[in-house]
Amino acid sequence: MATHLITGAGSGIGAAVAARLHARGDDLVLLARDAGRGKQLVERFPGARVLVGDLADPDRLSWAFSKQAIPERIDSLLHVAGIVDLGPVGELRPKTWHQQLNVNLIAPAEVTRLLLPTLRASQATVVFVNSGAGLTAHADWSAYAASKHGLKALADSLRAEEKANGIRVTSVYPGRTASPMQAKVHSQEGKEYDPSHWIDPESVATTIVMAVDLPRDAEVNDLSVRPGR
Repeated sequence: MATHLITGAGSGIGAAVAARLHARGDDLVLLARDAGRGKQLVERFPGARVLVGDLADPDRLSWAFSKQAIPERIDSLLHVAGIVDLGPVGELRPKTWHQQLNVNLIAPAEVTRLLLPTLRASQATVVFVNSGAGLTAHADWSAYAASKHGLKALADSLRAEEKANGIRVTSVYPGRTASPMQAKVHSQEGKEYDPSHWIDPESVATTIVMAVDLPRDAEVNDLSVRPGR
């Protein structure tokens, strides 16, 4: 039975991945921003453990983790949490930049750093759920795309640094996926949202689980997932 630490398990792709791994009997450690959110996650995924830490405040993650029991083994670290806030460069204030960079880039880097000794001991797989915006930036997507371009750089550097320690690193680049985040994007774009037009989170979860389950003689570095209809 493998142990997976997952961020963003409360909705969308993260919830689909957690449900898939939970259903097959794997051990889940779910990162929650506070104790109340952690209780909700355990109710949804009975038997899961919770690690409390607010990704919006990465400077305090080290302190938060020091007050809790860190799993002795982590077979995969799945960075799925993310936020988005659109707007043209000429209108985005520093607060909006900081919020997206903190959650989408700095917090994954800090969580990985704090757990790195355990990841090395377990020869874990680290999956960064990126975005198509991590490969191409469009108008009004500058802050989010910058955070995701940075996430690609983080993954690539980590892969090169930790290969000798047996850590595998995969970046997954989903296209538009039917999720609460996508509903927010459509609202900010002033467009009607129809989830049937976009990728089902279950389909992205399939690709993530595939990367985790891949035999040890192989590694998926970058995986793009695009709407099929």
